Amino acid sequence: MVEERRIFAVVRVRGVGDMSPDVRKTLNMLRLNRNCSITLVDDRPSFLGMLKKVRHFVTWGEISKESILLLLKKRGRLVGNRKLDDEHVKKVGYQTLEEFAESIYKLETDFRHLPDIKPIFNAHPPRKGYKGKIKKSYSTGGVTGYRGEAINRLVEKML
Repeated sequence: MVEERRIFAVVRVRGVGDMSPDVRKTLNMLRLNRNCSITLVDDRPSFLGMLKKVRHFVTWGEISKESILLLLKKRGRLVGNRKLDDEHVKKVGYQTLEEFAESIYKLETDFRHLPDIKPIFNAHPPRKGYKGKIKKSYSTGGVTGYRGEAINRLVEKML
């Protein structure tokens, strides 16, 4: 039986206040240098280990295809801070942003290594704020840590 691979959206929710150098380095490797930045990673053991290390500073969960498309349309950027559009997606080898989002969702395209496309999305803080304390985990009523499918609501609130 083949296990289905998943793609996660990782959102940095806390600042740099009381952070160990290992956590700071791991956040830099994930390219989450600023608060409210979002990146997409798959469920490789190396990424899961990174998420475990920075679990008190980020939140993550399985993102839907519709949320990926929304991220690409509203916050997708090219080098030079230009908007990501269908023209540039055709240069990468896809016809539309919808087709590109589907290939990212199915993990056919490694989003982090595409030329001229920034691998992070800079978002606003969520509308009406986070629901809970940012120093507590999601399972205990806070914000940080694994949140599963609920990440889609948070991403939509941040765009």
